[in-house]
Amino acid sequence: MSASASADPKAQLPRVMGFWDVLLFNVAAVLGPRWIAAAAHNGTSSITLWILATVGFFLPTALVVVELSSRFPHEGGLYAWAKDAFGDFHGFVAGWTYWIYSVFYFPALLLASTAMSAYVVGPQGAELAVNRAFLLTGSFVLLGTAVILNIIGLNIGKWLQNAGGVGTYLPMVILLVIAFLVWLRHGSVAQFTWAELMPRWNWDTVNFWPQLAFAFTGLEMAAFMSEEIHNPHRTIPRAVFGSGFSIALMYIIGTVGVLVLIPAAQVDPKSGMFQAITSGSGLLRLGILGVLAALLVSVGNAGGIGTTVAATARLPFVVGIDRYLPPIFGQLHPRWKTPYVSILVQAGFSAIVLLLIQINQTVNGAYQILVDATTAIYFISLLYMYAAAIKLAYRKDRRANPHAVLIPGGKPGVWLAGLLGFMVVLAGIVLSFIPPGEAANKWLFEIELVACIAGSVLFGLVLYYRGVRSKARDQIAAQFASR
Repeated sequence: MSASASADPKAQLPRVMGFWDVLLFNVAAVLGPRWIAAAAHNGTSSITLWILATVGFFLPTALVVVELSSRFPHEGGLYAWAKDAFGDFHGFVAGWTYWIYSVFYFPALLLASTAMSAYVVGPQGAELAVNRAFLLTGSFVLLGTAVILNIIGLNIGKWLQNAGGVGTYLPMVILLVIAFLVWLRHGSVAQFTWAELMPRWNWDTVNFWPQLAFAFTGLEMAAFMSEEIHNPHRTIPRAVFGSGFSIALMYIIGTVGVLVLIPAAQVDPKSGMFQAITSGSGLLRLGILGVLAALLVSVGNAGGIGTTVAATARLPFVVGIDRYLPPIFGQLHPRWKTPYVSILVQAGFSAIVLLLIQINQTVNGAYQILVDATTAIYFISLLYMYAAAIKLAYRKDRRANPHAVLIPGGKPGVWLAGLLGFMVVLAGIVLSFIPPGEAANKWLFEIELVACIAGSVLFGLVLYYRGVRSKARDQIAAQFASR
């Protein structure tokens, strides 16, 4: 290895992920039982909304991710794409908002994951699933496990993600089997008529739409680790298309399964899938299925947390190398060659938010603030991704790249995919500010939500301009030293 290569932290990253690793990573990153629960809580009209979101958002997003990741397989993914398209400042904003969203995403995911894991003990888990002490303790255990495994190395951490993909999918298969058997013997709780399937646009449904769109995001995450994937220009597109179909299908039929077993109004928006499994397995006198599903999903949730820890930690790592964040973020662990500083900082901020968000909120209210703050901040970064796909489509080398998997239809196809994604996430940002009907104090909900979003973005801009000034001073010092 040359001296220059050894001095570049990215050159020290080992390529350890293959096709199946990336495919299962996508399943663990995107597919979430909590989104099936939220959809079922919203009622049978969610089935139609899932189909609309699949065609109008998930498919265009997959096409955008595939083109950008195959044309530009760089570490940092979205940060590198926005930087290439719009310059350093916009690249930083895209990367920062994506990274900082995880600070809010982790607590929401941790709370939902711990609530679902409560059903390992059987029907008694329903009480634990809303117990604040249990949720906080379980959340910290899950977060610590994911952090430790990802610091030790992606070659170890990827097995957590792989197990997460399997552990996420199998409980949903169990749900479908239980729902089918209960439907044969007892019929369905919900009525799946055309009238019931049509969306009812009340405030709760409007607030739910951004969550539904958010449920379909995450396919871009593997691209953040492009320089740790074997043949990323081929592996990532194949894994995106392979996982995408199964994810969309499971969201739709999984929601049907829950509604066969439980009335929509009684579905817990965090752990409703396991309410349904527990209820159905009780009717069938097969309680062991509920315990098995809860055990599997505990593994699946840990894997889902692991995917986000692994992927988003690469953003401050690359930005730290570019020195728009403190250079310490660009350091690798001397033994395991992982971006351990950004992993630890990310986990520390998430732990603080997890505690602070409990103030003056019910468990469900705290969870909802986390979900809406996460959605709005995250969608800011995705705006850059869709816009970058359109901007970079005009580069002359687009068709000259033999490895590129391009969006069909030429530039009109890119515009269609990019605009569909852009408009959906822009609407998601706006709709995230509408408080749900069950919010205990709507004004407090809005204040906390705005404070989370504005404070996190402004903090990032302060760090960026600090980095700009530091780089300028270093350049001036280097010029004087060379004279």
